[in-house]
Amino acid sequence: MMYLYNFIYAFISTIGFAIIFNVPKASLVKSGFGGALGWTVFVLINNHFDTVIVSTFIASLIIAFIGEIFAILDRQPITVYIIPGIVPLVPGFGLYYTMLYILEENYPLAAQYGSESILIAVSISGALTIVLSLNSYRKQRQKKKI
Repeated sequence: MMYLYNFIYAFISTIGFAIIFNVPKASLVKSGFGGALGWTVFVLINNHFDTVIVSTFIASLIIAFIGEIFAILDRQPITVYIIPGIVPLVPGFGLYYTMLYILEENYPLAAQYGSESILIAVSISGALTIVLSLNSYRKQRQKKKI
């Protein structure tokens, strides 16, 4: 039941970010679905394995794959689906605590939260790079066949 609530809340928040980013109305639900599924996978993996970085990486892969599929089906840019879907995974709490502990001169905790935030950001960008590279490779193979 907890995962259903997470899915619903992530769906609503992703649609909210999609509205802020001026996503076309026809793509709002699909964008929300991608973000909600990604967040639910993130929570599921994080609860079972207790690793934020791997959870973020796998959730980002799923969001990117879903974004690719919807972009191909709807003939929309992939950013319409990926950007709002990734927003719930962005490590805002880690960046906040990093800055807070720097201001409080608690440098060990600042380094801990800062390094975790950097690794989360790298895992998001790595997952997106992998999926976008696979799609680019697929397109190049299709051109060679023609």
